[in-house]
Amino acid sequence: MLPAAARLRRSEDFRAVMRRGAKAGRRRLVVHALTTDPPDAADAARAGFVVSKAVGNSVVRHRVSRRLRHLVSARLGTLPPGSSLVIRALPPAADASSAELGSDLDASLRRLGLSGKSRQTRPPDNGSAV
Repeated sequence: MLPAAARLRRSEDFRAVMRRGAKAGRRRLVVHALTTDPPDAADAARAGFVVSKAVGNSVVRHRVSRRLRHLVSARLGTLPPGSSLVIRALPPAADASSAELGSDLDASLRRLGLSGKSRQTRPPDNGSAV
């Protein structure tokens, strides 16, 4: 379960992240991310989920939501302070395992430059062309 401070709740927050943020899509989900400039250390990373009826009936949608919530809660500490995520599940997420959803989430976070691994292992850019 995500703590209350780590959840996006208001539709204005969802709208801002989806309109002004960067996005990275995979087969099963799309991740929208918005980071505040400059980041405020007091602001914790927050996440929200969109699982529409296109994914399946309410049982399937809630299963997908629970899996995504669990996956995001494990990664929330690695995100920069002040960042907001909206994870939008696509219809193939209904048949996906937690491992498949996790790999799509990790790939999307890496593509957005929000993964702790990509920030730490990325070589410094010295401006030289290779």
